[in-house]
Amino acid sequence: MAALAWLLIPLVAAVGAGLWGSWANRTRKARSDGPELDGYARFREAMERPRIGS
Repeated sequence: MAALAWLLIPLVAAVGAGLWGSWANRTRKARSDGPELDGYARFREAMERPRIGS
């Protein structure tokens, strides 16, 4: 019986991880990456500019 309990622990953890993953991903389709990509584009442009005075 103790072996069964030890086998149930990873099973319960896997089910919990699956539930948490589906809950965490529930709004990802509604959000877009627009603001993050715009910020990255500004950062990349700033890094490509030549430095002045150094």
